[in-house]
Amino acid sequence: MVKSIFSTDVFVCGGGPAGLAAAIALRQRGFDVTIADYFRPPIDKACGEGLMPDSVAALRGLGVSLDGLETGAFRGIRFVGSEHCSTADFPEGAGVGIRRTVLHQAMCERARDLGIHTLWETRVSGIGPDYVRIGAGGQVSCRWIVGADGNHSQIRRWAGLDSGRNLLCRIGVRRHYAVQPWSEYVEIYWGERSQMYVTPIAPGEVCVANISRKRFSSFEAALREFPQLRARLCNAEAVTPAKGAPTFTRRLRRVAQSNVALIGEASGSCDAITGEGLAMAFRQAIALSDAMVSKDLNMYEREHRKIATLPQVMARAMLLMDGNGWVRDRALRAFDAKPHLFQQLLSLHVGETSLARFGVGGTLSLGWNLLTA
Repeated sequence: MVKSIFSTDVFVCGGGPAGLAAAIALRQRGFDVTIADYFRPPIDKACGEGLMPDSVAALRGLGVSLDGLETGAFRGIRFVGSEHCSTADFPEGAGVGIRRTVLHQAMCERARDLGIHTLWETRVSGIGPDYVRIGAGGQVSCRWIVGADGNHSQIRRWAGLDSGRNLLCRIGVRRHYAVQPWSEYVEIYWGERSQMYVTPIAPGEVCVANISRKRFSSFEAALREFPQLRARLCNAEAVTPAKGAPTFTRRLRRVAQSNVALIGEASGSCDAITGEGLAMAFRQAIALSDAMVSKDLNMYEREHRKIATLPQVMARAMLLMDGNGWVRDRALRAFDAKPHLFQQLLSLHVGETSLARFGVGGTLSLGWNLLTA
């Protein structure tokens, strides 16, 4: 019998933003929490690095302050096509552009201040009914286990929660450029084979991210497909190398089993085209803390499905634009000619308008406008 090194109420496997959000939310509810990750902070990942207003509000609820950090601000979203351009402001609040490493460090500091026990550079090597195995033979006793270990989650496999559907895999690649942001918006450039996202992340820096179904030979090769953006960046210095990661559309049948719950990309994911990955993880963290207080992970299952519904709907719509040139051209033309359509969609996207309120009438109206654009 292996003797436990120590015990904790909740063991969170994975120290990225999703795992940290879960640890913080649970600690705020009085749980003793331990979090482990194989890497040491700040942990980087290819990311568009834009937080929508709902993500900013969720961070505030977790007590994570971005005050005094180097960030950028954006007031809405702009779609840019070869012939058409459309812009919409957020109904309330502003978005924040922030380097992934800066965000991660801020969340780590919040975890430290709350007294969360952190095990960095620690490999989780197995789980049991009431323990997590770390390293070669150490064991930590726990009541709850949270799998926040990403798309290729080991916790998900060990807990028997792998069943589901992998619907799509695309490639995201990110690079930073030293240049004065030229827009108050996150700009999304639509091309034949991919999209480019431009997010202001500091007074003199932007994050440029490409998302495509097939990998380009280089970031420069992808950029050549967007002459407007390439002209903007022609004299700008690339201050980081290109960093890539797959972005999945994955749905799981279940995200909890016995005393194990999954969060973030470990629990299924929407394509990064929505920009809602972090917002979903933050909302899941709050829902998970409520469920664990009630000792009812079925509650988390229900809330998880609700949280995923809107991003999944928006992802399907945007991926239709990605995969069908006719739909993309019609949509961009309609949004350009009738800006209120794009404003309605953005309001729906950030949760200011619910799917129920948008309803069949809104869907039919949008479809008609697209057809007649």
